[in-house]
Amino acid sequence: MYIILGIIVALVLYLVFKYNGFITLRNRTQEAWADIDVQLKRRYDLIPNLVNTVKGYATHESTTFEKVTEARSRAMQAGTPTEKGEAENMLSGTLKSLFAISEAYPELKANTNFMQLQSELADTENKIQASRRFYNGNVRDLNTAIQVFPGNVIAGMFKFTKMDFFQLEEGSAEKEPIVVKF
Repeated sequence: MYIILGIIVALVLYLVFKYNGFITLRNRTQEAWADIDVQLKRRYDLIPNLVNTVKGYATHESTTFEKVTEARSRAMQAGTPTEKGEAENMLSGTLKSLFAISEAYPELKANTNFMQLQSELADTENKIQASRRFYNGNVRDLNTAIQVFPGNVIAGMFKFTKMDFFQLEEGSAEKEPIVVKF
């Protein structure tokens, strides 16, 4: 009788520890996503200032400005990591075209405000990359815990589901860092 009771207690304790482990992994993953979100918001806040600075020198490039603004808006509205990744790819491509415009305007490239915005954007891009790596590492750990036995049985009982990686498409503009030239 004590042996059966001991086995039941051990089994319940195992379930509790496994459940708490899943909760911890899920919370870490959600926290990591919040870190990405903070860096992306910082990036979104820098973009209008950058566009306005370039507009002051290259007023006839309105199509590019509209594309950057539209891509920024789409990226801000994206919800899931997959949607965010696609929107960020588009935004990075439009930012590259914005920086390409600056190459034609030497006085813009020498503008202190423009140089500072480029520096801040490059720093933000590095922080986004680090946050993305941290998030994807946490997603990997959570997904592995959900898929391996006996965790998959317990995860299924408590309806824990896999999370999406924050991936970029092959050949994406985001895979190549935005080149900041001074």
